Amino acid sequence: MFFSVAPSHLLSVYGYWAIAAIVGLEGIGIPIPGETTLILAAVYAGSTHHLDIRLVIVAAAAGSIVGSIIGFWIGREIGYPLLLRYGHYVGLTESKIKIGQYLFRSHGGKIVFFGRFVPLLRTIAALLAGANRMPWLPFLLFNTAGSVLWTCVYGLGAYYLGEETNRLEAPLEIGLTVMVLVVIFGGAILLRRSEAQLAAAAERALPGPLQDPHRAQSIDC
Repeated sequence: MFFSVAPSHLLSVYGYWAIAAIVGLEGIGIPIPGETTLILAAVYAGSTHHLDIRLVIVAAAAGSIVGSIIGFWIGREIGYPLLLRYGHYVGLTESKIKIGQYLFRSHGGKIVFFGRFVPLLRTIAALLAGANRMPWLPFLLFNTAGSVLWTCVYGLGAYYLGEETNRLEAPLEIGLTVMVLVVIFGGAILLRRSEAQLAAAAERALPGPLQDPHRAQSIDC
């Protein structure tokens, strides 16, 4: 089978609540594998039919929306000073905070929408949207639309992949697993390079210490 015993057991026991909780915690800003959980659950649903893919998508979307709203509220309330002081506990370094400020100044609400599909941004987008004083209504609209699209694209894609694994012979299944791992590790390498390029661009656009948007106007959307 495509799954090891442990992930299958966790999904079968805790199911949709686990999906919503993990994706929600990632949306708050905690660097845990929300996307991996969604993909794993969807593939599990497709290969075993022990989970309903519709409920998998609903659980992930709900967790993403609610978690991001909490993260947005935290970002607005604590602002940049506390993000700089405590952000490193959740992987939010000063470099990433400056990248977020640069991207929000350049692209506004589009970062909230498309950030779902970018590992670097998915975890920190809501926090930084709040810290950058993005208005509530545009955030809610972009956040909800992005969460629903992200869960549908990844959830349905992984579900159909899971269905196909039942039709594959063992060697082909192993080959597919290796290919997926190569894509994941290749994506991680590209992500690190992209982060370095974004950090350089952010430093050119915003040289020196970070500015606190609490004292500035709200970002454009």
